[in-house]
Amino acid sequence: MKRNWPYLVGGILLGLMGLVWTLQGLNVLGGSAMSGSPTWAIIGPIVLVLGLVLIGIGVARARRQRPDAP
Repeated sequence: MKRNWPYLVGGILLGLMGLVWTLQGLNVLGGSAMSGSPTWAIIGPIVLVLGLVLIGIGVARARRQRPDAP
């Protein structure tokens, strides 16, 4: 699990950023220059999916490294 944490932490951070950017682009979260901008409504989900992919890679690597219990 020691070498999987960069994937998990990076995935979580990217996922959260993508979620915030999506909500700002859709004008759900206001108070920013990004609010209501269609550009961020497109970029946000892409970043969110990249974050989920990184989390998936981290989990898959952790499962492969874990020794099988008898």
